[in-house]
Amino acid sequence: TVSAPREVGPALVGPILYTVDATDGARWRHFSFAAGTVVEEPRPTGWDLAFRRFQIIANGGPGFRGAGGVLDLGPATLASVPEVPAAGYRENEGGRAEPRNPAIAGWYRYGFFSHVLRPRPHVWAVRTADGRYAKLEIVSYYCEDGRPGCLTFRYVYQGSGSTAMAPPRRPA
Repeated sequence: TVSAPREVGPALVGPILYTVDATDGARWRHFSFAAGTVVEEPRPTGWDLAFRRFQIIANGGPGFRGAGGVLDLGPATLASVPEVPAAGYRENEGGRAEPRNPAIAGWYRYGFFSHVLRPRPHVWAVRTADGRYAKLEIVSYYCEDGRPGCLTFRYVYQGSGSTAMAPPRRPA
């Protein structure tokens, strides 16, 4: 997805469908929820998730400057998660050399005969680099031309720092 970075401020945004071109296995692509886009030259805390082929990491843990983490909420739909937890997020392991986030490392099912990756029908909560929250579900892994490495996901981001992922209900 090509989009210009824009700071969303304290707003609740989404759901938004976004595709990251992570086809280059030697390069991490950094995504910022606050900007709503891939950040080409991110500051140390200017990104929340990074993608490289099928790998996904957060900006948090040994060797990372952010407070980011991921929490697998299990089988769910984005709409069925009105609020994310405030605690329990997993940071990356392995340091900057070989980072791995155990909460989202198994986001896919691999077909041993088809060699196809299919997203698990899970929702993941994300604590961003600056301590805000988002939720996401991975929709697909393949580019329009069939190449692997184009991760498409749907997300909701809470710019206020609240864990609420749905607009407040209006009284009847």
